[in-house]
Amino acid sequence: MSLLGNRVVRTEDPRFLTGRSTYVADIDLEGAAYVVYVRSVFAHAEITGIDIGEAQAAPGVLVVATADTLGVGPTKSRFPIPNVEGAPVLCSDRVRYVGEPIVAIVAETQAAAVDAAELVIVDYEPLPVVVTVQDALKNETLLHPAIGSNTFIDLPVMPNEISFDDCDVVINHEIVNPRMAAAPMEPRVGAAAWGADGRLTVWAACQGAGVYKEAIKALYELGDDDVRVVAPDVGGGFGAKAGPHREEIALAALAKLADRPVRYNETRSENMVGMVHGRGQVQHIRMGGTKDGRITHYALHVTQDCGAYAEIGAMLPRLTGMMAPGTYDIANLQYSAKSVATNTTPTGAFRGAGRPEAAAAIERAVDLFAAKAGLDPAEVRAKNVLAPFNEPHTTPAGTTYDVGDYGGALAKALKAADYEALRAEQARRRSSGDRLALGIGLSTYVEVTGGAGPDGASEYGSVELQPDGSVKAYTGSTPQGQGHETAWAMLISDELGVAMERIEVLFGDTDIIPSVNVTGGSRSAQVAGSAMMDASTKLATAAAETAAQLLEANVDDVVLDKDAGAFHVVGTPAVAVGWDQVAAASPEPLSGLSDFVQAAASFPFGAHVAVVEVDLDTGGVRLQRLIAVDDCGTILNPLLADGQVHGGLGAGAAQALLEEVRFDDEANPVSSNFADYAVISAAELPLFERVPMETPTPLNPLGAKGIGESGTVGATPAVQNAVIDAVAHLGVAHIDMPCTPQRVWQAINS
Repeated sequence: MSLLGNRVVRTEDPRFLTGRSTYVADIDLEGAAYVVYVRSVFAHAEITGIDIGEAQAAPGVLVVATADTLGVGPTKSRFPIPNVEGAPVLCSDRVRYVGEPIVAIVAETQAAAVDAAELVIVDYEPLPVVVTVQDALKNETLLHPAIGSNTFIDLPVMPNEISFDDCDVVINHEIVNPRMAAAPMEPRVGAAAWGADGRLTVWAACQGAGVYKEAIKALYELGDDDVRVVAPDVGGGFGAKAGPHREEIALAALAKLADRPVRYNETRSENMVGMVHGRGQVQHIRMGGTKDGRITHYALHVTQDCGAYAEIGAMLPRLTGMMAPGTYDIANLQYSAKSVATNTTPTGAFRGAGRPEAAAAIERAVDLFAAKAGLDPAEVRAKNVLAPFNEPHTTPAGTTYDVGDYGGALAKALKAADYEALRAEQARRRSSGDRLALGIGLSTYVEVTGGAGPDGASEYGSVELQPDGSVKAYTGSTPQGQGHETAWAMLISDELGVAMERIEVLFGDTDIIPSVNVTGGSRSAQVAGSAMMDASTKLATAAAETAAQLLEANVDDVVLDKDAGAFHVVGTPAVAVGWDQVAAASPEPLSGLSDFVQAAASFPFGAHVAVVEVDLDTGGVRLQRLIAVDDCGTILNPLLADGQVHGGLGAGAAQALLEEVRFDDEANPVSSNFADYAVISAAELPLFERVPMETPTPLNPLGAKGIGESGTVGATPAVQNAVIDAVAHLGVAHIDMPCTPQRVWQAINS
């Protein structure tokens, strides 16, 4: 009987729940010193002087490093932009956002390093600040004068200009996708040590040890054998830990200067201003169509806030453009974008990375279009979604979807929500003057996962038979809480018939795993999982040769009984050899190796219905229900899938209702801790209602698509639409996210 498709409890949880997990901060490094950074208190200024004298003389201080003494930098982006330099590891001449590292202190204790940091005096000459994308586009103050403007990337109109002259109904609007903080449970941490042989070992809380290693090699000009990166248990990443940050990159140089291991553990406030933020788009939408609800035209222009440097955030509009038409059959599409610099923390990947922004834009556009046409938003969606397809479909954006049944997902969501009954209850409350208004919000979505490039998406996987018949598996994927160890053990057990408790999954060590891929973009199950299955199949094939010799039979007549975990000759199951016998009889260790390649990206899809209550007197919003149909193809473990969707739904609702990174008029962060940044909690969320739907993709042998970000993509516009729907009868057409009580109250009373 196959394990796949069953709710198998996570095997890694006992160590997490009993404190036996190992995070970077748990690594025992004898003699390790502690690193603390002196950070800029200005958003934009010239550095005219740095006095480190008192800090150098402070008790317990080993090293006080500036850019000159560190001798490393600038950083290199994973997606380099012509003529745009990376951020300096330590700033020496100019700072461009509050929180930039200027000086590194290395001391015997964390407390000594913090005390010494207070003694560093930095002299600044303040410069005008660029806070918003609108300010950036004026080019009155340039963050990087050598570029000649504040625009890092300018994507021209594509595929072509369109005219709305023939449309019966046209809407125009500006949509704001506010910045979000990834806020992982484990902030940024790192450690570094040089061995007596000159070899560097780095411990990193990251989403890919291989990617981290490549960055270290490039920056320090080291050979492949000179660096080892270990990524142990990681306390959440969500995209923001996809690549090494400056503070982590500097550790190798600081360890060299201190002549001892060093470690860095940032505070939550440092994390909130230093780790890349997500989202940060201002979107101008225009949608047109017929008065009976047929959408024929859609134009989207995005201005992406990159922050002070061109990190991954500068590339996000490309993903937004890929997914601009969403689930809809729209004949005429126009898209353009600019990525601009501001005096704020750089933006990067965060749970969906460009795809939630695309869904937020078009799903608000559809609701605005439906309202202007005087039609129900569910009717408009049903009329315009693409018809079901099992062959690849290419959109006007040039994106090729694999398979889809968007109308089917919408129908399931509406039925599960009892949509007609909700509308009836809404009408009853409105007619009775109830001050607790009901709002129903919808979204249909499709997103891209797998991250296939020109040569496809690939991942390393190997499975090795141990002398006692147990199995060790090596995966290129780096788990950050998703349950990879359970999922990969399930796949291996299903292929080999070896009990899950006899399978050990190893990851995150570049000395034993030659992967150079980042674990992100919801690629793991479909790519890394397929590699695990492929490697297991190859091990079984190799083991059949040894089993045939033990059974004195032709290998073509030998089969693996997966239920029994033993090999036997066809038709004679009574005489069988187990994996322990095969291992003992093999002249050399048996293994299976895979570098599975998925030739194209997959496209999960779904539909969400959100139900909210809005207090018309206070603007307070309560999310009552969130019904989610999330089709990620074949589900390997429904328990794991539920966990991923639940996290995504929570993040999506958080963006719609609560979370926003904010800066004042001088670009000072005003949401730099959990007292000011409203991270969503269980208290603000209902029990989610999951509706199953599986449409396997033909792109991999599992039929699996991504699931880690889908909840986020669909939930955000559904919840935002629900809040606006609750007060639409009062004349409110739009409320920007997050729909806080203050914003809702202002909209009601304006």
